[in-house]
Amino acid sequence: MRKKLPDNVEKYSESPLFNEQTIPAKLASNHDLKAGVWGKVCVVSGILEYIIPGDPDEVHVIREGEHIISEPEQVHFVRSVGPVEFKVEFYR
Repeated sequence: MRKKLPDNVEKYSESPLFNEQTIPAKLASNHDLKAGVWGKVCVVSGILEYIIPGDPDEVHVIREGEHIISEPEQVHFVRSVGPVEFKVEFYR
């Protein structure tokens, strides 16, 4: 799993701050990013799981102050582990 964005991408958008009660249904179910779009999932407080579905699922735990890179067209979803605040930055 990547921890760094490619050098040639630039930020173009950012989600609002979500918490365990406001996670959009789309983020909590299987989805992906368009070709050429990268996401940076940033946890501000708490713990979030970033899951790549499979057999078995690939589960990455993101803690307060950490982030994970979501690659273009990689199916994934997120799940809170108790109270959490996070946002997603978008790059292309």
